[in-house]
Amino acid sequence: MSFGTKIRRAPLRLVTGAFILNSGLGKRSADGETAARLQGFAGGTYPFLASVEPQKFAAGPSAGEIALGTALLLPIVPTVLAGAGLTAFAGGLLGLYLKTPGMTQDDGVRPTEQGLPISKDVWMLGIGIGLVLDALTTRKPKE
Repeated sequence: MSFGTKIRRAPLRLVTGAFILNSGLGKRSADGETAARLQGFAGGTYPFLASVEPQKFAAGPSAGEIALGTALLLPIVPTVLAGAGLTAFAGGLLGLYLKTPGMTQDDGVRPTEQGLPISKDVWMLGIGIGLVLDALTTRKPKE
């Protein structure tokens, strides 16, 4: 991979990776109230999560976000892999947004005020797809 390709991808990986890593580290030390709020929100949309103990629930997203953020930040992780992980993560968040009552307006897409914080995660989906497409379509330099 050329130096120019690495430099082109660096801002996307660094900013997104740092954001997700910070979020995961914050959830790692979530107090009982925060863990219950996270678990309640997810459990309200995905009923099978309602039976999970809140502290155990919070540990799952925390570990996933720490792993994904680290993968995005480490240049040794292939871009296509880091981008695919980001795409899956953002897709999951947007699925939560689209399925949670009260998050979207009557058209089912545009956010309500309550849905705006999650709908903004569409930027991560765009970055993830962009990284995957860039990795798959970048020609390897001839030796």
